[in-house]
Amino acid sequence: MGINGKSYIVGIYEHPCRAALDKTLPQLHAEIAKGALADAGLSKDDVDAYFCAGDAPGLGPINMIEYMGLNNVRHMDSTETGGSSYIVHVNHAAQAIAAGHCNVALITLAGRPVADAKEGKPVRYYNQQAPDFPFEMPYGPNVTNMYAMCAMRHMYEYGTTSEQLAWIKVAASHHAQYNEHARLRDVVTVEDVVNSPMIADPLHRLDCCVITDGGGGIVMVSPEVAKSLKRTRVKVLGAGEAPKHLAAGQVDLTYSGARWSGPKAFAEAGVTPADIKYASVYDSFTITVLETLEDLGFCKKGEGGKFVSDGNLISGVGKLPFNTDGGGLCNNHPGNRGGMTKVLEAVRQVRGEAHPKVQVRNCDIALAHGTGGLLGSRMGSATVILGNEAA
Repeated sequence: MGINGKSYIVGIYEHPCRAALDKTLPQLHAEIAKGALADAGLSKDDVDAYFCAGDAPGLGPINMIEYMGLNNVRHMDSTETGGSSYIVHVNHAAQAIAAGHCNVALITLAGRPVADAKEGKPVRYYNQQAPDFPFEMPYGPNVTNMYAMCAMRHMYEYGTTSEQLAWIKVAASHHAQYNEHARLRDVVTVEDVVNSPMIADPLHRLDCCVITDGGGGIVMVSPEVAKSLKRTRVKVLGAGEAPKHLAAGQVDLTYSGARWSGPKAFAEAGVTPADIKYASVYDSFTITVLETLEDLGFCKKGEGGKFVSDGNLISGVGKLPFNTDGGGLCNNHPGNRGGMTKVLEAVRQVRGEAHPKVQVRNCDIALAHGTGGLLGSRMGSATVILGNEAA
């Protein structure tokens, strides 16, 4: 069953906090849900479907459904693919609405890694029962060096440079200066990036995303409900999701699961990369953006370095404005999960509600993409394409 035009995003909310020392994780989810529903002009009693991932405390969605007083839920989904979960949820909610399982779907993400760290709580938990654990953990992988391997390999294969990667951070910083809630608002240069401390060769500190508390929420509805609301509605045109893994040792570190999720989303939406006016791209590290743009078809494989250079990703300057809220590199990466904020800024762009300094003119079609897991090992990629009423 196709989803093109069968559901709408009518409410969004991004929590303004970046350090939630005075809030619990359930509180963050509840505040986010309230904000998203208020934006849509709906109440919690209108919600008949709830979607969350592993960041939600409790048994899947059940504890949060009770905590938030969602008494009319008849459909729920706790699909977990890391940072891409919330783009997967948009796809699954669109499918559920199209199939008639629900009419008003609420999706929430919340996290407090900054507060947890200050309180002495573990920031991340790795399942030691995972089948890959005993084979890989003895070699000391961590998040940064797994992405660094991808960057190094891309440089070896295609001649990509640290300066080219730096342009991705530069573009994000140009956008973040206009976001009052962004974690990092200072505009940086290529020289600033490549001269920042090396974290895992060849990735510098400014190649890495921020760590923040907070989160975000989305409300999706059926066409019938959308027509009854006054809020500007954003149509879900197409979506795709796909895993990528190490294939028992047949490893290629230069591409991501976007190689498969992107074409499916484009096909369902009936558009091509050339039709996209704005792109929200998961930016855990600069290399994540570069490989994803190649895999989504915005440039040929190996030409990502050239494509992102010289301001090509800066709104009002380049051909493909990206992450106009500052992205994970500068603005917000709540709970170490960046997919939700990618959808939120894409919705703002299609609505025409991004900051005036970064709003893309005539933004009728936008893309949001998430990468969950690790680019250097196994991941869940998800792509969604959104449009205005005329799209």
